[in-house]
Amino acid sequence: MTAVMIGVDPHKGSRTAVAIDTAEEPLGKLRVQASASQAGRLVKWAAKWPERTWAVEGAGGLGHLLAQQLVAAGELVLDVQPKLAPRVRLLEAGDSNKNDPNDALSVAVAALRSRARRQVRADDHAAVLRVWSRRHRDLGRAKNQAACRLHAAGCEVVPGGVPEEITAAQATRILGSAKPSGAAGQARGELAAELLADMRRLDEQMRESKKKLAAAVRASGTSLTELFGVGPFAAATVIGDVTDVSRFASRDHFAAYNGTAPAGVSSGNRKTCRLSLRGNRRVNHAIHMAAITQIRHSHSDGRAYYDKKTAEGKTHKEALRSLKRRISDAIYARLRADARQAASSANQGPGGQPGSDSDSSAAGSHPEHRLFGQATPGPDTSLRPATPARPAMPPEPDSREIRRSP
Repeated sequence: MTAVMIGVDPHKGSRTAVAIDTAEEPLGKLRVQASASQAGRLVKWAAKWPERTWAVEGAGGLGHLLAQQLVAAGELVLDVQPKLAPRVRLLEAGDSNKNDPNDALSVAVAALRSRARRQVRADDHAAVLRVWSRRHRDLGRAKNQAACRLHAAGCEVVPGGVPEEITAAQATRILGSAKPSGAAGQARGELAAELLADMRRLDEQMRESKKKLAAAVRASGTSLTELFGVGPFAAATVIGDVTDVSRFASRDHFAAYNGTAPAGVSSGNRKTCRLSLRGNRRVNHAIHMAAITQIRHSHSDGRAYYDKKTAEGKTHKEALRSLKRRISDAIYARLRADARQAASSANQGPGGQPGSDSDSSAAGSHPEHRLFGQATPGPDTSLRPATPARPAMPPEPDSREIRRSP
């Protein structure tokens, strides 16, 4: 165990750090302004504790830049989920009183106690996929908002409005035939025209986003897109959020992470479970889209599995949840196969021959996987002994993949 744990509470304008020992006794604290020199000042302050580990709250969000700067400086950094620190404060003091130093102390204590802590690594190609998948998701939401506003404006310009899903071409045709009268009618017509222009702009931005997303997914060399219903957006969402599949010991752990595994609600002699509303909802949504796509195509293996479940007496939602779990297992098997292929290529070096893969024949067609590799070389020196490398992952015994039908 590390001798000193340094918790960091990041904000937009400042970073507060508190160092504690293994007995959770405070050793010192420092508050620095958010700037280009923030990481350097923190490392200089912490130099008195050679055996140290940093715990950054929300290293995938507001604390991402600081965490990456510390990693680039050769520091060992852990990601602490934002929900853990309030729980530590509540258990420690019996209330939820907070300030920045107490928050940083709670982050450090949570990092010492929690088994779910995750080491932060330098950004690789998965970060690129995460950037463009989020951009595409934001554009989709903005387009949906523009379409809803155009629907509402159309009801005030055209009698009955547009009863179905509206598109830019359809709105152009309908608004072109409208004849608003009076100053108020002309103002509503102008507003509808502006909303239509917004929708066209978002359509163009989404087309460009799809191109960038597809190019980034191809560059990753992933085999996820070979699963029926998993397109570039779904693949980028899964890879960008999962990052390192080795942190999931089994497909059951992965299903619990993405919310496709049922949540246990047993008590006493009552053994039961219910639909899980926890987990990563972005990954869950990507799996949901893949399941809906498979159900819509009668020739897919997923549709056959769905029909089998409904024939057994399951409802539509129950059969859909079963299919989502099956797709989750297939995605997990593909991610592990891609990670093994990437590790094999990295170990062999330039000119090496790719090894065979018994889990997924499709994964063997990508000899230059860099899906989970480091995008930039690591620092030359470190202030502590290097972390032992992870052991190679054993093959999954039953992938239960849903392969793409011809």
